[in-house]
Order: sequence, then C-alpha cells, then structure tokens
Amino acid sequence: MNFDFSDDQKFLRDEARKFLEAQCTMAHVREVLDDDSKSHNEGVWQKIIDMGWLGAAIPEEYGGLGLGMLELCVIAEELGRTLAPVPFGSSAYFFAEALKLAGSEEQKQALLPKIADGSLIGCIAVSEGPGDIATGTIATRLKDGTLSGRKIPVTDGDIATHAIVLAKDGSGASLVIVDLNQSGVTRKPIKTLEPTRSHAAISFDGASAQLLGEAGNGMPLLDQINDRAAVLIAFEQLGGASRCLEMATAYAKERQAFGRAIGGYQAIKHKLADMYVKNEVARSNAYYGAWALSSNAAELPEAAAAARVAASEAFWFASKENIQTHGGMGFTWEVDCHLFYRRAKLLAVQAGSPAVWKEKLVSALEAKND
Repeated sequence: MNFDFSDDQKFLRDEARKFLEAQCTMAHVREVLDDDSKSHNEGVWQKIIDMGWLGAAIPEEYGGLGLGMLELCVIAEELGRTLAPVPFGSSAYFFAEALKLAGSEEQKQALLPKIADGSLIGCIAVSEGPGDIATGTIATRLKDGTLSGRKIPVTDGDIATHAIVLAKDGSGASLVIVDLNQSGVTRKPIKTLEPTRSHAAISFDGASAQLLGEAGNGMPLLDQINDRAAVLIAFEQLGGASRCLEMATAYAKERQAFGRAIGGYQAIKHKLADMYVKNEVARSNAYYGAWALSSNAAELPEAAAAARVAASEAFWFASKENIQTHGGMGFTWEVDCHLFYRRAKLLAVQAGSPAVWKEKLVSALEAKND
C-alpha cells in the first residue's frame, strides 16, 4: 500500500511552502510575540483566507474548494514549518470538521461557507481547568437551550466568532454551537507559554446555544472530532519538527569550533541523527493517520493516536535539540529556536496531552487484538 501523496498534492505542498516562506516569516511571528495587544497576525491571516485554504476540505456545495483531507494535511504541515500565528487550526481542524461530522444540513449551509471565506472564526471550548474531562466533572450546563458556565483555556477564544462547547445536559453531555458575539458571553484573554497562539477564558451566563448532533452524545462525538483533529495537528507538529532539524543542520555546518564545523563532531552528529529518526517515525505515523482520515477507515482512532504520540515526541525532541545544537546562542531571545520550543509545548497538549493519546493508543490496540 502506498501512503505517499500524489503529484498534485506535492505540488500544493511546494506552492504552500513558497507562499508561507515569503508571507509568513519569523518576523511576522515575532510581531505577535512582541506585542501583547495582538492575538494573531492579521496580515498573514487575510492572505491565507485569500488563498482559500480554510475551505480546502469543505465541499464545494458549502462554499469550499472540495479538495479533501489529504490536501488539508499538506497545508497543516506547511503552516507548522512557519509557526503561522493564525487561528487556522481552531477553525479548520475542529470547528469545520465538527460541523461536517455532526452538523445538520441547516447548520452546514449557514456556517461552513462563512468558515471558507474567513468571516467566521471557530474554536472549541472543552476544558474547565486542570484534570481529565469526564461527564461527571463538567460544570458548564445546558438547560432549555441556554448555556451557563466557564471554559478555560480556549485556544483562539478571544478572537473567535463562534464556539463549539461541551456542556452537561441532563445526566449526559452534549456539544453545542454558541455565537460568541451575544450578551451572556464574556471573554478574557489569558497568557500562556506560547503568545503567538492566543487563549482565553470564556464565561457563559444564559447564552443561547444550538445543539450539535444528538443530545447526550457529546463525549463520543468529541472523541471523533479529536481523532480527526489529531491527525491534522500531527502534520503541523511534523512541519515544525522538520524545520527544527533543518535549522540545527544548517547551523552545525556553519558554526566553527576549534577550527572545524561543529557538525563534524560526533556529539552533534548523534543529535541530528536522533532528530532525523524521530521525525521519520512521526512522518510514517502521520501518513498512516492521513490515509485513515481521508478514507474514513475503521482504524482512524488507532492511527490518530499513533500519529499524535509520535509527532508530539518528535517536535518536542527536535525543538529541544535544536536549542542545544545552537549552544549558548540557542537560549537567546534573538535566535528563533525558542519559538519552535514554545509551539511544540503548546501543540502537545491540544486535544489532549501525550499521556491521554498514549492511553487511547493502548486501548485501540487492545480492542483490535481482542
């Protein structure tokens, strides 16, 4: 079985890379990092909207390009390479996929075209602070079509126009769609390790909410959404890890110590080799996840978990070793290494920590072998 991308998909990857290398440089990332008033880079975001990438996996009848999930995986990897400081993942990986998966025809007609044209920024609000997410611990409540409670942290919650919220609904839990630009919703930006991707605490006080999918089916539906998002996040992590290896290799070739390039020393060679191996393991698992996602295979939960675990490990390791390879320079604010380390730590906990995904992988493998 060939898991590689087609020539057209590789062409899309190459063109996306050229575009982002020109339009989303580290200078654009630092504009957001250095300015507390900025939640994202509006210039980069608008150019991505103009490219139509938000609609890559949205069917044409809903205003999208109708390309497919493999094309979205390709775009995700290139966004990861440049640490794009935009709310792309929240809208395309979570909100759009949730609508495609469980939205009614009316919801799809109303919201998917707005995602595709960039007029709607979506987010997903699940967490209520530290601890596992379970039906019995959810404090946010849905009653008579209104929502009350608090979610924290919510990625891109300060700039999103709409949110998908997990709430207690009777004895179970449901997912609901909430327009965040209404009375009954208050938002407060919060600081995190990674300022180039904004986060917020969102409070609901009698806010109007619309059911997504079946009532009481929130937890199983959330698992399906997270499986789909996990593959896309894995590609974003893979892009960041690949760029870290390139940065470390380039520096090792040019940095001189004791009359020779540091890349000639065995210790540096081992670092680069270890980064390469972890990256290739992550790539193999990400490609398997892309196949499962694009074909809606029964193996998707297993493939998504494997991709997520491998990609989280690869990006964290590559970002850490990139700093070490740069030596004393690597720890400074002026060098870009720490930007990748920040993003690696953030992406590792989106849609569940590595420990959560390792448990999911073990459970999927056990179920497969029963």
